[in-house]
Amino acid sequence: MGNVTSSVAAKFAFFPPEPPTYDIFKDGEGNIVFSGVSADKNMEPHLLETKGGNKIVATFWKHPFARFTILYSHGNAADLGQMQELFIELRAHLRVNIMCYDYSGYGASTGKPSEFNTYYDIEAVYNCLKRDYGIKQEDIILYGQSVGSGPTLHLASRLPRLRAVILHSAILSGIRVLYPVKVTLWFDIFKNIDKIRHVNCPVLVIHGTSDDIVDWSHGKRLWELSKEKYDPLWIKGGGHCNLETYPDFIKHLRKFMNAMEKLTIVKPPKQNSTSNSSITESKHNKCLRFGLR
Repeated sequence: MGNVTSSVAAKFAFFPPEPPTYDIFKDGEGNIVFSGVSADKNMEPHLLETKGGNKIVATFWKHPFARFTILYSHGNAADLGQMQELFIELRAHLRVNIMCYDYSGYGASTGKPSEFNTYYDIEAVYNCLKRDYGIKQEDIILYGQSVGSGPTLHLASRLPRLRAVILHSAILSGIRVLYPVKVTLWFDIFKNIDKIRHVNCPVLVIHGTSDDIVDWSHGKRLWELSKEKYDPLWIKGGGHCNLETYPDFIKHLRKFMNAMEKLTIVKPPKQNSTSNSSITESKHNKCLRFGLR
């Protein structure tokens, strides 16, 4: 029963667009080029190797006056080619850098999508932000949309000095989208309901009250379990894939960013155990669709 249910859950979780909506290649000088994005968009593409042995595509959208960098984990039925407009708008409205990536098996990223590959993927992207851009975790805001809430909370639970986390139409866990279980089952995927308890930074939750893919109760419960709750945004009548179209969406995000700029990060006391603060090798977006292939 457990193996069968776990297999079904995995099939529900990943729907990369086929074919991918973009391509990457190297120009005559060996530079990585992302198809369909001109140089004046101020975007830098990366091809990163993960702990799982895959090569994933990431794009860094720079803002000249950015205070923070958003590390964005997108929804399920999307790839980076579909997300460009959203990233450009968020960058402009929020005055932030945005680092986004395609999971293994999505877009031009190699490998196969799986729960643990998404964890390796986001770790590789975080390491790139540190190594290539010198960005500290205090200046990073993790943003997880739908299934992207899984890798987001995986990383957030390991970084004690993050600036903040944003959960957009997030899930409590994979099985909980399908069945109203009361306890965490060992074969479940993306156990966000457990990991949210280990996140020490402010958490903003955004969810539509009419979401028919991931019920509003998921967002509500994640907000209740957060240690540092920020005023949530419950979008009345909002569904799973259209929250960006509501005026309150960008308005609330701006308010949140302003609040985060005033926040002072307190360095946690040293611990005897090994720190997890450094992760080492040890048109608008489409989103998650739960349904059998």
